Amino acid sequence: MASKVDIKEQFKAPVAVLGCGLIGSSWVALFLNHGINVQAWDPDASARKALVDRIKVPMSQLDSMNQEAVMPGVLSIYSEISKALENVFFAQENVPEIISTKKDVFRSFERYADPNALIASSASGLRWSVLSEGMQRPERLLTAHPFNPLHLIPLVEIYCPASEILDFAEILYRKIGRVPVRLKREAVNIVAEDIADVEAVDLALVNGPGLRWALMGAHMTYHLGGGEGGMEGYLSHLGASQEERWADLGTPALTPEVCEALISGTKIQSDGRSQQDLREARDAGLMRILEVRNETQ
Repeated sequence: MASKVDIKEQFKAPVAVLGCGLIGSSWVALFLNHGINVQAWDPDASARKALVDRIKVPMSQLDSMNQEAVMPGVLSIYSEISKALENVFFAQENVPEIISTKKDVFRSFERYADPNALIASSASGLRWSVLSEGMQRPERLLTAHPFNPLHLIPLVEIYCPASEILDFAEILYRKIGRVPVRLKREAVNIVAEDIADVEAVDLALVNGPGLRWALMGAHMTYHLGGGEGGMEGYLSHLGASQEERWADLGTPALTPEVCEALISGTKIQSDGRSQQDLREARDAGLMRILEVRNETQ
């Protein structure tokens, strides 16, 4: 397994970023900013074409916060997934939250990637047990759920049954400035139910949603999480998996009336501001919060 290979030697090899939308482009910027070469792929030609422009803002934000100069990694963009997987030691998957689409990527990974390479899925609502089903070697897969915007929010929730894979993932994510938190199962709920311990809960809150909650509430967070489509895009893309996550809290359903209320509510809160304007205000606030927090630690 990859965890048995010299870590320092591993980081000389590139990583693959598979899926270059809202989440994938942030992963690209993060790896590059920390000196790791990236081989990017997306099935959509327009996403591949837009990638260089999409990473400019997060790269600039990361550069402004760097405390030491690091030679950025080199970005290569491929139209064929087989090329993107050549010679990589790690792949970060970020394709749409559709199980069949993700499993297509996993099949390609097992076919083309080095047998010692690992793949992490940024899936937010799909369980590891479901994602790994059908893989020839499911132990090569972990879930690594980031929080948007992931280049500014340090938290990454990781899960895999193999502790040695989690050991490796923690080293990698810490190298790029993330705060990985291991989940005992596949979601963080409360300590009383023995799903996560106190430290994990506090780390998850402080390094994840807590940073965003200082600036905006849950609905506006979802609104920005939907990319250019806003709340409507979020509901169409992640609504089904969101309902699964609500199962432990009650039984809400995304009826047309509820969806309309959420969409209209976020439009009112946006007050005519574009997604870009909202993102810029959020990111500027997050950068100031991070600066203050770093000064007090």
